[in-house]
Amino acid sequence: MADRVAVVTGGGRGIGRAVSILAARAGYRICLSYVSDAAAARQVVAAIEAEGGQAVAVQGDVGVETDVLALFAAADRLGTVAALVNNAGVVDVAARVDAMSAERLRRMMTINVVGSLLCAREAVRRMSTRHGGQGGSIVNLSSVAAKLGGAGQYVDYAASKGAIDSFTVGLAREVAPEGIRVNAVAPGIIDTEIHASGGQPDRARALAPLIPMQRPGTAEEIGGPIVWLLSEEAAYMTGAIVDVTGGR
Repeated sequence: MADRVAVVTGGGRGIGRAVSILAARAGYRICLSYVSDAAAARQVVAAIEAEGGQAVAVQGDVGVETDVLALFAAADRLGTVAALVNNAGVVDVAARVDAMSAERLRRMMTINVVGSLLCAREAVRRMSTRHGGQGGSIVNLSSVAAKLGGAGQYVDYAASKGAIDSFTVGLAREVAPEGIRVNAVAPGIIDTEIHASGGQPDRARALAPLIPMQRPGTAEEIGGPIVWLLSEEAAYMTGAIVDVTGGR
């Protein structure tokens, strides 16, 4: 594990922050991306370094190919890319489909879907034995919304996560003979900053009565399963979509 690098997109806050710190504790060097909150990203790097780990933060938008290339170039300088967590994603304000603009839909699909595919492409080019790599693991962030549909609020977000589910299964089968495992984690209602970005900062707590466990999850409760899927303990798992929803 000495020079093995985990690339974590959207690693400065929420689930990405938890994954970055937990993966560093598991022995990975961390290359995390962030879009605008440099202070939060620096705090994650500082937290990892305080525990004896190594990390770098790279500003960039996963929906922009040149930014993705820069992210992976930074990862290459840190060591051998062995893991990718496709965590970066966006929501928008609650709306029906008949009120959604083309700009909203393009943003949603570009960041949530195209961004994940671009990052996976770069990871496969480095990890695949077909390209001279040593194998590795990719974990995509899906959502229970892919099953529930997001009616009346986030049908576009749910659709983007449905695409991630299909992508996970397809890529897993494509690269399994090349030493790469590809899985997804599908969170339920998690208490992170993403709800505020959609204009509903209290959404996670407000929806608690709809969750069988009667509470939203935490970022760390999603980060743990993600890091486990990266590990050798999950060596025979690929193409799996793991629900972490509190029973929802």
